[in-house]
Amino acid sequence: MPKHLSYGSLALGATPWQTMVGVVLPTASPGIFSGLMIGLGRAVGETMIVLMATGNTPIMDLNIFEGMRTLAANLAVEVPEAEVDSTHYRILFLAAFVLFLFTFVVNTLAEAVRQNLRKKYGSL
Repeated sequence: MPKHLSYGSLALGATPWQTMVGVVLPTASPGIFSGLMIGLGRAVGETMIVLMATGNTPIMDLNIFEGMRTLAANLAVEVPEAEVDSTHYRILFLAAFVLFLFTFVVNTLAEAVRQNLRKKYGSL
């Protein structure tokens, strides 16, 4: 963030807190959002740690404290054991396609939000 923005805000009588909330955070919001999305994508993309952290339970329950299995973990566990050209094998590839589409849509939306934030606060 350019220093002249925060110096200008402070020179006009804003407190450091007002400068941070009104100038620094909006200007830095595209970078903060990008960092959060990259971190979230990285955390979800690490299949084996997600597999271990969620308990590797293929039974879904409404209780968030029960184990679960993500699509990526399900693919990692079941594809090596699936018989080629079976229905199970094709369903796993469908799950991989759904995972790809979901990732593509989320990344596209995140990029659109980032571009919008950059356009909105980039002229400051």
